[in-house]
Amino acid sequence: MDKYRGGEENMNQTIFGLENRVAIVTGAGRGIGKAVALGLAVAGARVVVASRTTAEIEATAAEIISKGGKSIAVTTDVRSGEQVANLIEKTINGYGRIDTLINNAGGTYFSTMMNMSDNGWDAVFRENIKSIFLCSKAVSAIMIKQKSGTIVNIASRAGINAYPENPAYGAAKAGIIHLTKSMAIELAPYGIRVNCIAPGEIATEGVKMIAGGNFLDIGNQIPMKRMGEPEEILGGVIFLSSDASSYITGQTIVIDGGESINPDIVYTADQRNSIMKG
Repeated sequence: MDKYRGGEENMNQTIFGLENRVAIVTGAGRGIGKAVALGLAVAGARVVVASRTTAEIEATAAEIISKGGKSIAVTTDVRSGEQVANLIEKTINGYGRIDTLINNAGGTYFSTMMNMSDNGWDAVFRENIKSIFLCSKAVSAIMIKQKSGTIVNIASRAGINAYPENPAYGAAKAGIIHLTKSMAIELAPYGIRVNCIAPGEIATEGVKMIAGGNFLDIGNQIPMKRMGEPEEILGGVIFLSSDASSYITGQTIVIDGGESINPDIVYTADQRNSIMKG
């Protein structure tokens, strides 16, 4: 266990360091995904950024490179097995291995069960959980040969607490939490760890746009009296991607400023209507 020895001066290079490791981050063009990609590069990883939006991931990769890091951008619709296979191929061609997969891509639209169409339900599950299945299966084939690797799935507090205005998203995110456990058991014999992060209200541009005038009111109901910033998910991702979490697998870390443990948080009808109209 020499990686835990050497004193504080070597801690970044040992326990938490990601030097020369290769990480794939999906949904890396904006929000949490972009913040994670930039942070992993600072921690020493070579980062492959993936998203459907070419301009956004090229900007993320360019920012990493401008700061002295290494990155390539691969336009990918993670709902497509063929495009995921292309992502893996280009990663291997570029860097020779895959050490970490961050399954961040996802999305939703707000609708109650009674108002949601069959196609809408399927779209939310395809975007949020089928994408993780496709990416994880493809990456695991590489990691099994390496006998090492880490996978971090980004779920949501919506997968833990029920919200009637968004049942499909909540069910998909709950599925991610359970899939994380199943994957962890299956892949543990190969030296692969699989964990999950469930963010709460994070102040991405998309959330700010949806919340509108209720943005500050929603933040004030959280015990820490604010929404989180995308960069505040990074610490959990680095921890779960590094040797600092070498005996942790199948777990979900909630990063929500205490929102999930406070039973007094209630969204008003006006706040719900504002979000649903957004």
